[in-house]
Amino acid sequence: MPRPPARAHRSQAGPPFDAPAARRLRAALGMTPEHVAHSLRASYDLPHATGALVSAWERGTLTPAYAELTALSGVLWCSPAELIGPPRTLREHRVARRLAADDVARAVGHELPAYTRMEESGQWHGTDRQSAALADLLGLSLPDFVTVTGREAALADLLRSAARTRWQAYVKPVERIVPLDRRLLEAALRELHGHYQGQMVATLSWGEGGAAGEASDAGRDFLDRIVDRFWT
Repeated sequence: MPRPPARAHRSQAGPPFDAPAARRLRAALGMTPEHVAHSLRASYDLPHATGALVSAWERGTLTPAYAELTALSGVLWCSPAELIGPPRTLREHRVARRLAADDVARAVGHELPAYTRMEESGQWHGTDRQSAALADLLGLSLPDFVTVTGREAALADLLRSAARTRWQAYVKPVERIVPLDRRLLEAALRELHGHYQGQMVATLSWGEGGAAGEASDAGRDFLDRIVDRFWT
C-alpha cells in the first residue's frame, strides 16, 4: 500500500500550482500517479515521490516545491509554466515573485512575525502607505489586492446589499474597501442594482411556473458572482 505523503511537504514553499492541468497532462500521456512517481524517483532523484504524493498535488491538497514542479514538468513533457496557476493568496503572490517573507515584511514596514501572521490568517493590516508598498512590490491589481488582503467577502456582502436595497447607501462603505473614483463607484453600484432589480421584477411579473423559477435562479447566480460583475 503506498505511503501517504510526508507531512513536511505541506509547508514547502512553491509557486501557485495548476492541479487540473497536471492531472490533464498526465492522463493525456496515459500515465498513472504511480508511473509519474516512479519517473520522479528514477530520473529526477526525488526519493520521497509516491503515487499518493502525486495524487495530492493533483487534488490541490499539497503544492509541489520549485524543484518538484520542475521535475514534474519533465516527466509530463511540458514546460514548468504550464503547471503554474494564477496566485490566489498573499503567500502565493509572494512566492510567485520569488521573495522571502522577511524581504516583504521589511519592504512594507512590518515586523516579520506580524507579517507572517497576516499570510497565515489571510487578513492584511497595514496603513495606506504599507498597502501601496505591498501592492507595488507584489504587482497586485486592485482586484488581487482586495482578495489577498481578506476583504473580498466583506465587499461581496456590501455589493449584494446595494443590489437588493438603496445602492446610494453603500457608496462610502464600498469606497473604504475599493479606493476608486466616487463617480465610477456610483456608476458601478447603480448598474448592479438596476440589473438585479430588473431580474426580480421579471420574476414577479411572470408569476409561478418555469419562467419565474429561471428568473429567480438567475437572480441568485447574479448575487453569487456579484464581485466578478463589479470588477467587470
